[in-house]
Amino acid sequence: MRVASIHTYPVKGCRRVDRDTARVEPWGLDGDRRWLIVDEHGLGLTQRQHRELVTMRAVSRPGGLTLDAPGLTTLDLAEPTGGEAIQVRVFRGRAPTPVRAAGPEADDWLTRLLGRTARLVWLGDPTGNRVPWPVPAGSGAELSFADGSPLLLANTASLDAFNDWLLESGSAEGPLPMIQFRPNLVVSGAVPWAEGDWVGRRIRIGGAVFHGTSECGRCLVATIDQETGERGREPLWMLAARRKVDQKLLFGLQMTVRAEPGGPSPEVSVGDTVEVLD
Repeated sequence: MRVASIHTYPVKGCRRVDRDTARVEPWGLDGDRRWLIVDEHGLGLTQRQHRELVTMRAVSRPGGLTLDAPGLTTLDLAEPTGGEAIQVRVFRGRAPTPVRAAGPEADDWLTRLLGRTARLVWLGDPTGNRVPWPVPAGSGAELSFADGSPLLLANTASLDAFNDWLLESGSAEGPLPMIQFRPNLVVSGAVPWAEGDWVGRRIRIGGAVFHGTSECGRCLVATIDQETGERGREPLWMLAARRKVDQKLLFGLQMTVRAEPGGPSPEVSVGDTVEVLD
């Protein structure tokens, strides 16, 4: 098994960035979801509310971020290390997270894009943001602005099997591309749905070791075409028919990062070997 592709999402809900190599930090891949758009009440805004975020390109760079979207001037931002300290929530039911506000220039840019009041915030210290459920022994508990685990792994063979189901059903939708599931790491060379057997096990990818914590329950964001923003009914209808477990529609594997004290952060690269350790 090998890594087929790597993806990060600098601003939660924005368009992906395709990577050849990424550094693995305790809270996920470097540059992944350290920025969040919030409303006037400090509550996160994503594609759940604004499908037009598929058009927003955000590119991380050391010390900052560049934003681009159709009809708007490219905006270059520095990490707001001295910005206004506020608290926000990714979801209404989550504990508040201390962040720094990016400032009025970024807020005005986002307000024009979304047609509503919006603010951009930065998670300068992910160690204060924690995975909202127990993690395996030896895992780090830090989290970026990801939904609930630092990384999402997906399996190309599982997508092929899913698309075969769509074809057999005569669905007008499909085949779906992997990007619609918004993974971080995509692996090839496994059998379909093998990732379900990796829950509770350690997985070595390149120079990093991860824990498989649970299969990923999918939400409405998975029905949004990541190129056009158009919404369909798949993959949720087919997952409900074929992959529904405990009221969750499962596709992909959520992972935490195995804590390795000291030393440089490991890296993962396209082509790296994927090995299930135990």
